[in-house]
Amino acid sequence: MTELKNDRYIRALLKQEVDKTPVWMMRQAGRYLPEYKEIRAQAGDFMSLCRNADLACEVTMQPLRRFDLDAAILFSDILTIPDAMGLGLYFENGEGPKFERPICCKKDVDNLIMPDPEVELQYVMNAVRRIKKELNGSVPLIGFSGSPWTLATYMVEGGTSKAFTKIKKMAFADGEILHALLDKLSESVIQYLNAQIEAGAQSVMIFDTWGGVLSPRDYELFSLQYMHKIVDGLHRTYAGKKVPVTLFTKNGGQWLEKIAATGCDCIGLDWTIDIASAKERVGDKVALQGNMDPSILYASETRIRQEVDIILQGYGKGVGHVFNLGHGIHLDVPPENAKIFVDAVHELSVPYHIR
Repeated sequence: MTELKNDRYIRALLKQEVDKTPVWMMRQAGRYLPEYKEIRAQAGDFMSLCRNADLACEVTMQPLRRFDLDAAILFSDILTIPDAMGLGLYFENGEGPKFERPICCKKDVDNLIMPDPEVELQYVMNAVRRIKKELNGSVPLIGFSGSPWTLATYMVEGGTSKAFTKIKKMAFADGEILHALLDKLSESVIQYLNAQIEAGAQSVMIFDTWGGVLSPRDYELFSLQYMHKIVDGLHRTYAGKKVPVTLFTKNGGQWLEKIAATGCDCIGLDWTIDIASAKERVGDKVALQGNMDPSILYASETRIRQEVDIILQGYGKGVGHVFNLGHGIHLDVPPENAKIFVDAVHELSVPYHIR
């Protein structure tokens, strides 16, 4: 096995000493890069890009050529599992993902296939293997999945939603159906992420994009308990190496202590919570990832560096911080501003790691 030349990201997740704060960006491979747009046009459509291991590898590597990032993240989509379950995923210009056959009743849940990661989702595993080879130990590779609740919102709503009325109707009028769906999704995510780990992912992340639309009680019932189940089912070591797990719930700041209690290694933070407060609440139980507002990247170099400094000061000295945006980078951010951000994290964080 190739040893990591830069293991800063893994060490931070495991709350070990580092020389400077590691940094990567959610959606770091994507539409804000002109070279990505060229590959996307070559592929023809988004899912064709995801299904081509060579092209998925290329777009994964693109930001690493531009920026001094401490991790690569698999280029894929959170909706690969529902697609492999037979719901007919497609994308319409300007409207986001949609499903031809959304979940409406118990029969729909019963008829869902449980995708084999090396059959229906083999293209993802092929991409992981291809990217891992291309990285050649330069930085770690992050695998990921959507959370069961977030995947279920798309599957029941039939696509993106603002009010989430269909899935909340199912939750409160036909809760048994939704729990059956969430159970199936949990098992599928466990198999999917473990297969990514076996294929070469050195850390995994679960994106709970829509957990924040739930009440505190319903968040525990419909989202958190299933992420906890996944954490319990994952390979936490592979080939003699620890495999850290990060949970990210957008607008989940009120539940940090409960998220930490799942046994995850790191909690991803959005920008709606102060990182100093988050650190005080979770103590040394988990690492923290975050949490700059992506819109700061529209600002001047001075303002970007100022915001980086403010967040570093908030976390303070010590181990366990992975710097990131509080959500994905916006598609119209100038790439040069992303470079300013990454370089500022490395430069300004050094004093926080001098013993």
